[in-house]
Amino acid sequence: MISRLNKLLIGFVVLLAGLGGKVNAQTGVPLASPQIGLGVDVAFPTGSFGDVANYGIGGSLFYQHPLSQRLSITGNVGFLRFHGKQAVLMNIKYREGFVPIKAGLKYFIAENIYAAAETGVSISTADGNGTGTAFVYVPGAGLMFPVNGSSSVELGVRYENWARSGGTHSFIGLRAGYNF
Repeated sequence: MISRLNKLLIGFVVLLAGLGGKVNAQTGVPLASPQIGLGVDVAFPTGSFGDVANYGIGGSLFYQHPLSQRLSITGNVGFLRFHGKQAVLMNIKYREGFVPIKAGLKYFIAENIYAAAETGVSISTADGNGTGTAFVYVPGAGLMFPVNGSSSVELGVRYENWARSGGTHSFIGLRAGYNF
């Protein structure tokens, strides 16, 4: 039996592949000028983080500035709220918010297909033991295709890891964004 996460990931990969076929017909450079983007992010916890959290959802503000036809620097700030599983003790349910702040590089390996790497910090909005700042590293990939002369739509998938003294949080993240 395929889990809900696997079904979603398979569907996302199929969507990326289908859009990739349509994107090949586009002409021009992947990114000719700086863009600001708004996105919706969905996260699926992995490892020990998956033992307490079911999923995360949030939004992000994204900036990308081309250094060349294929290479851009990026900046990203967002908010992710993770919702959890029911705890055995005291019937408490995990819920925690985070503000990730990241910078990185995006490299177009084909006309509209990119690989990306980001690093930064994630700040917990929780009170008590869960508070603090974590070091973040993120490899990812996706598609960005033009909508008109200056706007684009972006679909991406990433593995994100947040390391702090109390342990790590890791997840598979999906992002759909509109850049202008």
